[in-house]
Amino acid sequence: MRPMAQVAMVMNLDKCIGCHTCSVTCKQTWTNRPGTEYVYFNNVETKPGVGYPRRYEDQAQWKGGWKLDRKGRLQLKAGGRLLKLLSIFYNPNLPSIDDYGDPWTYDYQTVVDAPLGTQNPSVHSISALTGRDMRLRWGSNWDDDLAGAPETALSDPDLAGLEDRVKMEFEQVFMFYLPRICEHCLNPSCVASCPSGAMYKRSEDGIVLVDEDRCRGWRFCVSGCPYKKVYFNHRTGKAEKCTLCFPRIEEGQPTICSETCVGRLRYLGLFLYDADKVTEAAATPDEKDLYEAQLSVFLDPSDPEVRAEAAKAGIPADWVEAAQRSPVYALAVRHRVALPLHPEYRTLPMVWYIPPLSPVADVAHAAGYDHGDPDRVFATIDDLRIPIEYLANLFTAGRTGTVRDVLRKLAAVRAVMRAGQLGLDLDEDLPASVGATPDDLDDLYRLLAIGKYEDRYVVPKAHAEDAGRLMAQHEQLFCSLDGEGGPGMGGNGPMGVESFHPGRPANTAAGGGGGGGGGGTFRADDGRTRFNLLGWNGRGDAPHLFPEAGGS
Repeated sequence: MRPMAQVAMVMNLDKCIGCHTCSVTCKQTWTNRPGTEYVYFNNVETKPGVGYPRRYEDQAQWKGGWKLDRKGRLQLKAGGRLLKLLSIFYNPNLPSIDDYGDPWTYDYQTVVDAPLGTQNPSVHSISALTGRDMRLRWGSNWDDDLAGAPETALSDPDLAGLEDRVKMEFEQVFMFYLPRICEHCLNPSCVASCPSGAMYKRSEDGIVLVDEDRCRGWRFCVSGCPYKKVYFNHRTGKAEKCTLCFPRIEEGQPTICSETCVGRLRYLGLFLYDADKVTEAAATPDEKDLYEAQLSVFLDPSDPEVRAEAAKAGIPADWVEAAQRSPVYALAVRHRVALPLHPEYRTLPMVWYIPPLSPVADVAHAAGYDHGDPDRVFATIDDLRIPIEYLANLFTAGRTGTVRDVLRKLAAVRAVMRAGQLGLDLDEDLPASVGATPDDLDDLYRLLAIGKYEDRYVVPKAHAEDAGRLMAQHEQLFCSLDGEGGPGMGGNGPMGVESFHPGRPANTAAGGGGGGGGGGTFRADDGRTRFNLLGWNGRGDAPHLFPEAGGS
């Protein structure tokens, strides 16, 4: 057992109203400068819909995430070292600006300078990237609230196989909102895709960040991320991504998207997980079993053995106590109502979602709901306007039974609370029928419906005594996925997962060991000096890149 701590988030989709306040505050805080006009670390998508960038979930096209080779070992869908080296100056798996939508503004000066007259002046759209006049064709939230759904929504990859059931007509259509940020995965494919080692996962809290001093702009991290939550800043030539507001997290504060969320749908807390099990879980043969496999990685913070091992691993006692009170652990592990987004990508994402159940009450009454037979509400779950198969494609790699169990438990909470409010008789076997106790359902109600600020955000502060160690770690550009173990906290694990730092000698930083080659030289075992193109920082000359004249 190798316990590690991970800051994680759960979002209750029943409570998202699509106001985009989280997107606006995140944009103003993190991406309001030149070069990030099209970048949204946080965005809210309407489902069904093609998302942002367009059809990002189609990994047959973008080749993000992981797959298993013939021997059952994890490997990047986009290919390994050789393929990346061959395509290092041309990455064919990158979304274009047309997939994101050319960001635009308006020529307001036309209105300001317009002469007095009877006709009202009008402004025209101009590209925020080039400043030229443009014709609007696509952009973030272009299909918000099912706008243009008959033409675009059926291109949603999650609707594959459901085209005959889902009709984009007013009387039959369904929709809900899906807020998205970086998943800060336990097995991040963006980190493994980075040739320069600029992407790293912090060992203290699991947040995935970019060391921009080290980033060379290869953009393999963009294509490697299956959620397309890594962006390229065309002004700086560097990759950027959601930081989970780590300066706020270190102060014990929630992320800015959580703090400003109107619907109070976000929950922040800690997981303790066994880093030694990450590789095995990510390499589960059947992708439909990946949800259960990821659950098996998490550790019970109330277990005395876990607490003892966490202390040996250097996890502070107050962090373990925070993990015991963690709302994300309660929702995902104890109550099992939160689900990961696209577990089939094998990245083990750490932003989880409670699937929507909003229409159930109306559907139940339309079907003749009888308060004397509360189980009647379960009969309507399969008839909801949001097909279970669609939710399963989003959250369980197609396993509908898991989604049905979650919706049944959420429906039971509503039935119990409704019976209590209206003084109705309730079947005593109802909680047991969904695998819960009355106390469990009451706890769920308090957490999901009336949870206070301190209940929804349990984020312990970073420890001042760790500041020196963490600063030294950052100065050394240490990547926590380069140590022993698996991809969850290691480079070459027992399943043979590569950390993708070709040519780097053991126990040195990538591109570190040499002399004047701009960070790309190292001394091989035979005593000769070699040059590693993938570790070159782009400065200075490139000695020994090619054989010298007369050399062997």
